[in-house]
Amino acid sequence: MLAVQKKMDVISNNMANAGTNGYKKDVVVFESFPDVLTKIIKDYGSRSGSVSSIGTMELGHDVGEVYTYYTQGQLQNTGNYLDMAISGSENAFFTILVTDRQGNEQVFYTRDGAFTKAADGSLRTKDGHFVLGENGPIYLDSGSFEVAEDGTILQNDQVVDRLLIREFEDTRALRKYGNNLVEEREGAGVRPFSGTIQQGFVELSNVNIIREMVDMITVMRAYEANARVLQAMDTTLDKAVNQVGVVK
Repeated sequence: MLAVQKKMDVISNNMANAGTNGYKKDVVVFESFPDVLTKIIKDYGSRSGSVSSIGTMELGHDVGEVYTYYTQGQLQNTGNYLDMAISGSENAFFTILVTDRQGNEQVFYTRDGAFTKAADGSLRTKDGHFVLGENGPIYLDSGSFEVAEDGTILQNDQVVDRLLIREFEDTRALRKYGNNLVEEREGAGVRPFSGTIQQGFVELSNVNIIREMVDMITVMRAYEANARVLQAMDTTLDKAVNQVGVVK
């Protein structure tokens, strides 16, 4: 029941973020508990005096991991020159610089390309974090600009910078941080960017809301079935203690 409840939490989070740009759905992967070898700890009848085995015991299943699908979501045309989407590569991400309250800086990655321009001309996320180019935070003059497919930013016929796009070899080594950001962990690896940047588009989430609703119903039924099993076991135990065990 605890494992099924965890799956319900993941499904609820997917449904809550179905409208979040660039969000990647999570799924719960169950795994069986390892077989526990049942042993006789104090076998006084054994000649050797060693611990002996009497069989194996299955202990059901639990959550093995929460796996993230990094499949590309649908691209939506917004017509906003500040919006950008990565196309043709499911392993590529925009690079974001996050500064905490103590002034510490850390690099994260996101697929949400719905950017804004701050008063100082810097290109930022909706949460106010810097969008990084190959030369650091990107600063722009007033007015519109163009972004080439390779991420090069042109304004007033001048090259401003090039978006710092990170394409990882193994997305399983990435970890969700929160606020639609992911962080790199050991083993992710980096390879050359093989996709394109589409200006004026945003990538929608890859959550299929209908499938999530079906999974939610299935999980609810599984939880109820397990609850009925517990109730039956409790009733049986109650009879064993209060009726069968009564000495007259």
